[in-house]
Amino acid sequence: MITIVEANTKKLLTDFVKFPFELYKNHPYWVPPLISDELQTFDKTKNPVFESAEAYFYLAYSDNKIVGRIAAIINWNEVKDQQKMKVRFGWWDVIDDIEVTKALLEKVYELGRKNNLEHVEGPMGFSNLDKVGVMTAGFDEIGSMMSWYNYPYYATHLEKLGYVKEKEFHENKFPFSNVKPTLFEKANELIKKRYELKELNFTNTNDIMPYVDKMFDLFNASYANLSSFVAITDAQKDFFKKKYISFINPEYVKFVLDKNNTLVAFSIVMPNFSQALQKAKGKLFPFGFYHLLKAKKESKDVLFYLIGIDPDYQSRGVTAIIFNEYYNTFKERGILNCTNTPFLEDNYAMINLWKHFEPVVFRKRRTYIKKLHY
Repeated sequence: MITIVEANTKKLLTDFVKFPFELYKNHPYWVPPLISDELQTFDKTKNPVFESAEAYFYLAYSDNKIVGRIAAIINWNEVKDQQKMKVRFGWWDVIDDIEVTKALLEKVYELGRKNNLEHVEGPMGFSNLDKVGVMTAGFDEIGSMMSWYNYPYYATHLEKLGYVKEKEFHENKFPFSNVKPTLFEKANELIKKRYELKELNFTNTNDIMPYVDKMFDLFNASYANLSSFVAITDAQKDFFKKKYISFINPEYVKFVLDKNNTLVAFSIVMPNFSQALQKAKGKLFPFGFYHLLKAKKESKDVLFYLIGIDPDYQSRGVTAIIFNEYYNTFKERGILNCTNTPFLEDNYAMINLWKHFEPVVFRKRRTYIKKLHY
């Protein structure tokens, strides 16, 4: 018999966070999150996303053992402002028993019906800066801190329960040796001169902070035309600053300014922390912090996390400036491999951005959708 319990205490939420550690114990490709970071994400007194969203966390038990988890989420900005009448589900992990999946999803349906919503979509988080999608390809590649890893049967469960593909995301990788500076060196100088632009590099994290709010504003403007995009609020900006700033090497942040020192483009790249997080096993202490700090300083693999360009500059070749700066930084640091965070398969602007580096799609993931029946 399957029993569903709401994780509404600190102990139960901790069990919610720790369940995947048991499910993927000793798995060579699963990358564990930091337990403290996950708990902060789910803390309604600390995460400002709850000002415009609501979420409920559920655990599935069988024979007094946890066999699954799920979060039922409503992003009210999405529902009210965009008229997208959907309930989301995320942080879904389950043993290979479709009855467990069915029981967990029923709690998501209950939330949707209670609020007169029309469909359910997932897996996805609260916002566009959260993890997204069920993996459908790339199971023999190590995961990343920016995306979920899952067993192949996850997608099978959803499809058997009547879900269909809503959005598909790809993740690319390419060796740094594929990057030929001749592709952007000349364009870099021409673009800067034509539009009176200049690059801005950093060596100290504190120097980045005055630009962070402007960066998030530009992020919102850059992706506003995507149908799946929900803007980041001012309160969320502060939360993400605290959440990710310690993971970012200042020299991996690149800004482009116009003649008035207005930010027109930015990019953030992060070191690959996957193996360090595996060694940390979800904990910063006693040794997790050491492994993460070592990766931050020494990792030869990097992850392109965010890029944003002012809509007025999106077809003006500004990326040549960004790539030129990264080329110089990566060459100096001996970077070997580059990967991308998930992007929509039909995001042709992103595809064209990377095509010159001969990237390989090494992982695919998708969100699934299903109508709610009353």
